[in-house]
Amino acid sequence: MIEIDFENLRAIGLTQEIVNRAAQLSGGRLARVVQAQRHWFTLHDGRHERPARALNRLVQQLQAQADALTIGDWVAVHEDEHGDLWIDERIEPVTQIARRANDGRRQPLASNVDTALLVMGLDADFNPRRMERYIAMVRACDVMPVVILTKADIAPDARERIAQMYRRLPATTPVLPVNGLSAEAKKEIGPWLHEGQTLVLLGSSGAGKSTLTNTLTEAGQATGDVRKGDGRGTHTTTARSMHRCPQGACIIDTPGLRTWRPDAHAEALAATFEDVRSLAMQCQFRDCRHEGEPGCAVRETVDADRLENYQKLLRDAKRGELTALDRIALRSKWKKIGKAGSLRAREKRVS
Repeated sequence: MIEIDFENLRAIGLTQEIVNRAAQLSGGRLARVVQAQRHWFTLHDGRHERPARALNRLVQQLQAQADALTIGDWVAVHEDEHGDLWIDERIEPVTQIARRANDGRRQPLASNVDTALLVMGLDADFNPRRMERYIAMVRACDVMPVVILTKADIAPDARERIAQMYRRLPATTPVLPVNGLSAEAKKEIGPWLHEGQTLVLLGSSGAGKSTLTNTLTEAGQATGDVRKGDGRGTHTTTARSMHRCPQGACIIDTPGLRTWRPDAHAEALAATFEDVRSLAMQCQFRDCRHEGEPGCAVRETVDADRLENYQKLLRDAKRGELTALDRIALRSKWKKIGKAGSLRAREKRVS
């Protein structure tokens, strides 16, 4: 039976659901992945942090499932005769946030997360469409999104941009404008920081994730400046890492996201756009695609830019569901269409 240090592991996010899942394992000691760097992992057993590696059997097993160990995972470990720590098994995550690479491969970002703090600067980083995509992808993973708008104290158009975000997003999504350097940020985010909770910060480089992590955890991570031309930051955080808050929560800081392709079915993502889903029931046609059909209640009500963003997200999700063979067949199809178009154009020029 697996060894579980209940009292100390609760301080790093242990829940009853994880205990129930871990109880099915036959042996080892329960620990949590608090940092992941390629083949090496830093584990926390509730008392100490130690480096560890995963058994090849486990790595191959997860690869066969298009999965991998990541920060936030709960694992069963053992110590060999040389004092080295090895990961034997991974407890199936309760939640997991992941993305798709350009080639369709699945890349886990964080496991067993309760809340995602979606960080966006009110400077040149501000992009409501990107935030809508973040919210949809996080909700599709059964993780609660909280929008954090940073740099409210220095962005010249901060008030208008904050008002724009409130207007655009559904009322069910919390939106918090904060100064990441101020102690007031702790009070604003306080309701999500109690013991047993795990949060992850997601956003682009230079949005203020590490600054906010330092404020919430009283840590001392390095932070970087942003470029004056486009407001983009440098990758000060190069690996995902977990930190403890004085209030009891665990916070996962992540490197800036350049791209975030959805790792969810189109149906799950569509359900996160609550306004579109409810209005779609009022459309004249049941199979309305909200693209120009008569009697479309969605197009009459929803902001055109938000609707276009919704449709683009679903197209991206459907592309992500394609297998390697599907992609080859699709490329072949469009090559044939392109060649046929070129042939017709040449024939017209000759005639």
